This record gives sequence, structure tokens and C-alpha cells, in this order.
Amino acid sequence: MSTEKDIIKMPPGVEGPGFFATSLDKAVGLARANSLWPLPFATSCCGIEFMATMGSNYDLARFGSERISFSPRQADVLLVAGTIAKKMGPVVKQVYLQMAEPRWVIAIGACASSGGIFDTYSVLQGIDKVIPVDVYVPGCPPRPEQIIDGVMKVQELAKNETRDRRNSAEYKALLATYGID
Repeated sequence: MSTEKDIIKMPPGVEGPGFFATSLDKAVGLARANSLWPLPFATSCCGIEFMATMGSNYDLARFGSERISFSPRQADVLLVAGTIAKKMGPVVKQVYLQMAEPRWVIAIGACASSGGIFDTYSVLQGIDKVIPVDVYVPGCPPRPEQIIDGVMKVQELAKNETRDRRNSAEYKALLATYGID
């Protein structure tokens, strides 16, 4: 038995008999958020946790990430999982640049976020040294629930991002700090 306070309020928009209109940004954001195509860049144990996340017990496909892409040109979420050596930094950046806009990045685990326990000359101390990161997933290795939470945070970013944000001066200045035109 539903009560008056159980009923969800209708979002703002124009309504009438048989139709409901909203802004194009909201419709595009909803479509983007529920059809993310992740590209796993897994180098260590965090990659195994990502594989578990895609398995039947956790089923990342419930969140619109059914299709894992192994081609950067067909992906819009880069999932960097594991230790990244400094020699791999340019490769990660090249993969990022090959992705179409809009693109998002998730740093999965302590190694991708901050170098983890490997404070050495050969390990990149966080992928945010070479590409911008949207969501950090902590843990060594993180649980599949944490990875799902990170994907859900990217969904919120995709849902609420305006279509012209990527052309803004602020976004272009951010990319310029990474040497990206």
C-alpha cells in the first residue's frame, strides 16, 4: 500500500496529455550514463578484481557497462587498474588520447591512484601525472563493490555533464596542464 510520501515527484519539464519534454542535456546525459563502454587497462592484481566485477556474482552489466571494449576508439571509460611503470605512462596517455570525447578515467586501486607500496624510481606515482582522473577507487586491491561504486560515480558525472562542458576554457586549461591539445 503506497502512501502520499512514497510517490516520487516528477522531474521538471513540460507535460501534457501523452507527452513529456525535458532538456536535451538531460536526455543525452541519461543515455550516456546508462551506456558506458569501459576499456580495462589492467596490469596487476586490481585487474583480477575487475574481472570478478564483470562476473556473474557482481555483474557490472546491470549498470549499462555490458560491453567491455578493448579498442580505445570504441570506449568512453578508461579503467586503469594496477601498477603503472613510468615506461607505461606514455602508453596510457596514448590510449587516453585515442578515446573519443566524452571520456572518463577511473584509477582503480592504490597503485594506479598513488603508486601504492611501490615508491621506487620505476613506478609512476599515480596516473594523474600523465592523464586527468575523474574517479579514484581506493584499496589494495579494491573489492568489486568498490569498483561498481566508482562506475556509478562516473555515471553521475555523465548524467550531470552538459554537452558543451568539454569545449569550455576550464576543461581546455585542464588538458593543457597534461600537454593535451
